[in-house]
Amino acid sequence: MTIIDSRYVADTTRRAGPREWIALAVLMLPVLLTSIDNTVLSFALPQVSSALHPTGEQMLWLVDIYPLMLAGLLVPMGSLGDRIGRRRLLLIGAIGFGIASVCAAYSPTAEALFASRALLGVFGATLMPSTLSLIRNIFENREDRRLAIAAWAAMFAGGAALGPVVGGWLLEHFWWGSVFFINVPIIAIFLIAAVVLLPESRDPRPGRIDVPSIGLSLATMLPIVFAIKQFAEHGISDLTVLSLAIGVTSAVVFVRRQQRIADPMIDLALFSDRVFSGAIVANLLSLMGYAGFIFFAAQFLQLGMGLSPMSAAMALLPGLLVTVLGGFAAVRLVRFVPARVVVAASFVMSASGYAIAAFLGTPSTWSIMVAFAVLGLGIGLAETLTNDLMLSSVPPNKAGAASAISETAYEVGAVLGTAVLGSVLTSTYRSHLTVPAVAQWGENDSSFESLGGTVQYAEYFPNVVGERLMASAQAAFDLGVQRTSAVAIVIALAAAWVAWRTLKDA
Repeated sequence: MTIIDSRYVADTTRRAGPREWIALAVLMLPVLLTSIDNTVLSFALPQVSSALHPTGEQMLWLVDIYPLMLAGLLVPMGSLGDRIGRRRLLLIGAIGFGIASVCAAYSPTAEALFASRALLGVFGATLMPSTLSLIRNIFENREDRRLAIAAWAAMFAGGAALGPVVGGWLLEHFWWGSVFFINVPIIAIFLIAAVVLLPESRDPRPGRIDVPSIGLSLATMLPIVFAIKQFAEHGISDLTVLSLAIGVTSAVVFVRRQQRIADPMIDLALFSDRVFSGAIVANLLSLMGYAGFIFFAAQFLQLGMGLSPMSAAMALLPGLLVTVLGGFAAVRLVRFVPARVVVAASFVMSASGYAIAAFLGTPSTWSIMVAFAVLGLGIGLAETLTNDLMLSSVPPNKAGAASAISETAYEVGAVLGTAVLGSVLTSTYRSHLTVPAVAQWGENDSSFESLGGTVQYAEYFPNVVGERLMASAQAAFDLGVQRTSAVAIVIALAAAWVAWRTLKDA
């Protein structure tokens, strides 16, 4: 008996028409919003630091809480969309995202901004898996779907880089809260267009909603990421060990529950497909480096090189364009080169981008620009193909769950990128910063936990003391950028190795 692999059979499914492509354009709006919100705060951090006075650790959490809540809730929300309808969940999430954006824009304290960012993560979790699963069901033809996913991946990766550009322009003209308030008019446009143009889709045999599994997924993600952050910041402690133990225990219970119940939140059989699993892991590792790079680049360009928010954002614009072009180039390139080769090579290219930042002497505006462009090309190529391979390996009725797993890997990667790489940057900065004795008088250590705090405090000493403090801060931050980039190289090469080993049959 001869078995024919469906990947090598001509695709005779219906080609997409104008309505499908217009629907794709509508779906790009929530993708743009959620990806921009992943990085837009990085460029507003200097102003947030001056206005709300967060500590260095609070600054990391302000960045981390959004992707952390996304990561914890994407799988439950993807499963919920399969059951109640993906378009319905998309509309509910968009309304909540708009309300949370207003709350974030007018936050009076760092704690209030933290809570608002957490809410943005909750509602953002309803948006991303819904968009990707709708694409899987709208575009039946493989070639059409690959192009649609290229647009989705380009918007996601490009939006992450566009966040600083949008934020830079807004910060030049308005207050820091405008980087969140801009979401509101986009949400309004999306809601109207979605009602008219998007079709509804759901799993025909959805099963019941399993509330304990939702709780267990959160009890897994939150403590594990918290433990990683605590370890990076303070080393091994009782709190670190306790948090890790809670997360690992919850993960074991979650997996066993999925194996036992009739309607699992995650169909664990999906992971038996080598291509699916490999694409998921590669995505997670690639996003680690990408998010970490944007975190330190935004601060370096503004606080280290003295650029305005808009000028700093424009320095990253070439990388944004290359990321988008790379995603669409992957659609054509894979016709001639095996996907395995393209994906693995793209991660090696990403490692080259980090190497430019790490090893070409003292970081500068130009080295960061070039490094981000090379990195962006690698990410653009990889994300289109890994998402296409992931979706193509599951049946349409499992698109919501599979998309949620993919998005969870994205957001876990973003969280780990900020937590691990951000902590490498922060710890290096702290350990190599030399503060003159006169500048320490009457101040606590929190004044010097971040480059932004040090720059602000140095302004009180417009003399040789301030100059020495700024020179030490600049040198410590430059070293932090180099060490962070070196760690990111290892992560990118690990992603290349995973892709090469697991995508043999892609």
